Amino acid sequence: MVCALGAAVCFGTATVLQAMAARRAAGAGEGGDAALLLRALRQWRYLVGLGLDGLGFVLQIAALRSVPIYAVGAALASSLAVTAVVAARLLRVRLSGAEWGAVAVVCAGLAMLGLASGAEGHRDGSAALRYATLAAAVAVLLLGAVGGRLRGRGRALSLGLGAGFGFGVVEVAVRLIDDLAPAALFADPAAYALLLGGVAAFLLLTSALQRGSVTTATAGMVIGETIGPAAVGVVWLGDRTREGLTWLAVLGFAVAVTGALTLARFGEAPVPETHPTGA
Repeated sequence: MVCALGAAVCFGTATVLQAMAARRAAGAGEGGDAALLLRALRQWRYLVGLGLDGLGFVLQIAALRSVPIYAVGAALASSLAVTAVVAARLLRVRLSGAEWGAVAVVCAGLAMLGLASGAEGHRDGSAALRYATLAAAVAVLLLGAVGGRLRGRGRALSLGLGAGFGFGVVEVAVRLIDDLAPAALFADPAAYALLLGGVAAFLLLTSALQRGSVTTATAGMVIGETIGPAAVGVVWLGDRTREGLTWLAVLGFAVAVTGALTLARFGEAPVPETHPTGA
């Protein structure tokens, strides 16, 4: 669970640092997306953010190999709380009382999950589940193609859900991969699902945040990356809770995800508040 929380801290902090670097790069000159990216890559905040993303991914993999998927998914959703707190500090973003309350709710939900979570399930994923995971990754791409044709909130929600499903595919695929030998990975459908799901999720989330409501897209992503993978872990991979604490795990999961949804506007670090000055 410590690794899962560490991943959430890394991802949440990286979001703010990369947002700061991107805005500074945008104000430093004109040009297309490629020029903006090159200017951002010359800033230490963006590079630190990339490093934190990489460290967060390593911690996520370690967490998925040691604790149930439902606990990892809820912890990763809590990165929105980290982004909110860091944005309040570094970007001078004003959080409402409800948003501070949501941060506290996320922490309470994670505490309940930490108390109730057992060890990861010991069931090996069947060949059928591996191919189903690969099929789900392909379905994410199809959902993105359909969602991209929609307009307004429907577009942001569908692309956000697709991104969440893609990240969920990654979570399940990590659990299914049990042999890291190159020959075994080449023959394992879960390895292809991991790559395809991860790339699809990144592309869909980027499109959703650029062309739609950040809040709607992030809410869809949180739902997509938590509920489905948690169900797969419990039903097919044997994830369980500590004896007699199933109710606490269910409550903690619901509380943490609900709190994260309240903080959905921090899916992309918001613009810092400005105060107009007198003439």
